[in-house]
Amino acid sequence: MTPEPARTASTPKDPPPPGPRIPTPTDPADTPAGGPAGAPGRAPRPRAGRAGADRGSGADRRAGGGPLRYAVVVAGLLLALAAAVIASLALGSVRIPPGQVLDALTGRAADPSPYRTIVLDVRLPRVLLGAVVGAGLAVVGAVLQALVRNRLADPFLLGISSGASAGAVLVLVVGGGAGLVGGVTTTIAMPAAAFAGALLALVLVYGLARRGGTLTSTRLVLAGVAVSYILSALATLLLVVAGRPEQFQEAMYWSLGGLGSARWDTLVLPAAVLAVGVAVLLTLARPLDLLLVGEEDATILGLDTARFRAAVFVLASLVTAVMVAASGAVGFVGLMAPHAARLAVGAPHRRLLPVAALGGALALILADLAARTVAAPQDVPVGVLTALTGGPFFLWLMRRRPEGAQP
Repeated sequence: MTPEPARTASTPKDPPPPGPRIPTPTDPADTPAGGPAGAPGRAPRPRAGRAGADRGSGADRRAGGGPLRYAVVVAGLLLALAAAVIASLALGSVRIPPGQVLDALTGRAADPSPYRTIVLDVRLPRVLLGAVVGAGLAVVGAVLQALVRNRLADPFLLGISSGASAGAVLVLVVGGGAGLVGGVTTTIAMPAAAFAGALLALVLVYGLARRGGTLTSTRLVLAGVAVSYILSALATLLLVVAGRPEQFQEAMYWSLGGLGSARWDTLVLPAAVLAVGVAVLLTLARPLDLLLVGEEDATILGLDTARFRAAVFVLASLVTAVMVAASGAVGFVGLMAPHAARLAVGAPHRRLLPVAALGGALALILADLAARTVAAPQDVPVGVLTALTGGPFFLWLMRRRPEGAQP
């Protein structure tokens, strides 16, 4: 009996087993924020270091569309923003024809015209402040969602806005008694106190959420909600014990969020902080993408995650504090705008941050327009309208989120 001849090289071989899939920034974030290496549920380690991250970014670019789609989204947002600005300048307790609005903006209107005064001195600073504040809150919200790897995060839910509001209210109460009014309080003391309050709130939330050396994003959001309620109650208590009814009414209206106090001189600081903050964050787009891939993977690729998180948290607190000092505590813009931007252009932050900024500016301009017209001539606090839309959106996100996974 002759032995069976050996297989030749042309005989088909069994296919090799598939290798581990490289995670992308769009994968569900299901690891603790800042947790120890080797924690259960951690995303697979990339096989090729930087090449793995680049491959993940390419997959996410395909998920968010190519350059043409990004250009179309940006152009559409710019057109919608221009239309919203014209509508906000034309509508209100006094309706102004769009032609008169354009004449006032281009300088063709007569100098003593009442329409020109309303457009340039009253409504235009308010609309521009709404655009700046909306853009700032949206950018901070997108960054916080990457830092804590939880897409339910935003400045309001993490307590940063409430901390900034409490610090600003303290200046209003103490400064009112000391004669600090007008430009000094608005341009120096209030933003500084708001920044201190926002930073203190962030430290409290971080400390309360950290337990056993780990920090899960779920505990971070829960701690943020608790601290937010405490600091909001503290701000209200400061207003009550101040004993000045007229100041109490004004400060309460401000704390609910509003743009009615906008002036050209109060626009300079928020606009400058927004420009610098967005420019810095755009240079940090790649590290933010790495955090979305995973804590361990970001560390392997050379990112000092602890130091990076601390630095970006401080920057986010500064931007939030300046926006809150200018407009009061406006909630949920930093939650809704990043989600809409992420659906439109994907998760990479180099594309996400500009689109989120445009979307946040558009959202707050439209909310302020509704606040001025829904009960005209009464001016409804814009924070009330953003809460009415943001609350149901938050509940929808919670129902949409898979059980046991991060958003």
